[in-house]
Amino acid sequence: MKIGIIGLPMVGKTTLFNLLTNSNVEPHSGKIEAVTAIGSIPDERIDYLSSLYNPKKTTYARIEFVDIPALVKGASKGEGSGNSFLNEVRNVDALIHVIRTFDDPALPHVEGDINPLRDFATINDELLFSDLAVIEKRIEKIQSSQKTMKQHGHELPILEKCREVLEEEGNIAQLDLTEDEATLIRGYAFFTQKPLIVVLNLSDDQLKNDQYPEKDEFEAHMLEKEIPFAKVSAAIEMEINQLDEEDKEMFMEELCITEPGINKIARATYKRLGLISFFTVGEDEVRAWTIKSDSPAPKAARAIHTDIERGFIRAEVVAYPALREHGSMKACKEAGLVRLEGKEYLVQDGDIINFRFNV
Repeated sequence: MKIGIIGLPMVGKTTLFNLLTNSNVEPHSGKIEAVTAIGSIPDERIDYLSSLYNPKKTTYARIEFVDIPALVKGASKGEGSGNSFLNEVRNVDALIHVIRTFDDPALPHVEGDINPLRDFATINDELLFSDLAVIEKRIEKIQSSQKTMKQHGHELPILEKCREVLEEEGNIAQLDLTEDEATLIRGYAFFTQKPLIVVLNLSDDQLKNDQYPEKDEFEAHMLEKEIPFAKVSAAIEMEINQLDEEDKEMFMEELCITEPGINKIARATYKRLGLISFFTVGEDEVRAWTIKSDSPAPKAARAIHTDIERGFIRAEVVAYPALREHGSMKACKEAGLVRLEGKEYLVQDGDIINFRFNV
């Protein structure tokens, strides 16, 4: 899973990227190329399982993040770093749009003042205009073609449906497409079809008081558009990450930060993308595996190795809350909480699984 981090210049994209991936990319460097790194997703369930099994290795769920060059108005026409920006956006599976809510004279906002709703619209419009241009060009080509291929006859009404929603300032992701319709337009990799999560980058005071400019209007708009959003203070959290555990807890409590921002972002991302985690445990390794929700057991096994999927026999399953409550796999078995599931079983978030297979 590859997630692109986008936004206007000097909104905290790179700081958030560093926070998510434990990288050290210089913010405000004027970079024109994307930077990619892997981020480990914190999970207290993995922490507990690791303390229980004391494995040689602990592996958290991982997501690949891409810090994409900043966008300016007119990117859809190739202005600024527009072409580079759009090429990078096309290659990711989902987007995190970082929006700055704090004022800082040392870092003047590219638009001159703070307005989160305007900044959201700026980026969204550029993605929308780019998609609309591609659709109109394709529709024109199909309609002017002397030979109308059979697949074109199926493709045209879907493209017209996409154009209609974009002209009404909606996103293609809003459309309830059938599987066949989605397959027909998949090759276009439309920008507005990609899952979107908004991250508001607040000052420490704004985070503590849960107040920022145009808050009510912005959050009402996100709810109306059904776009998930999370609030963090990227710079403050970078400072917190440098502290030892005792000071970290004290500092977070003082700022009324109940959980790290990466947890909020991970939760919003997983929900938006329809992802869950299951776990494998043992003395060698405790590991989280990321899969799509409603995945049957053999497909989940494929995340570990294709041989396990191919030779799948049964899945030995216990729910994380049950193991946490009883304290050991042996106690769960004695309580009848360890189940043997077949090929039709749909893996649930937090399942601890031992796959039985034969190849």
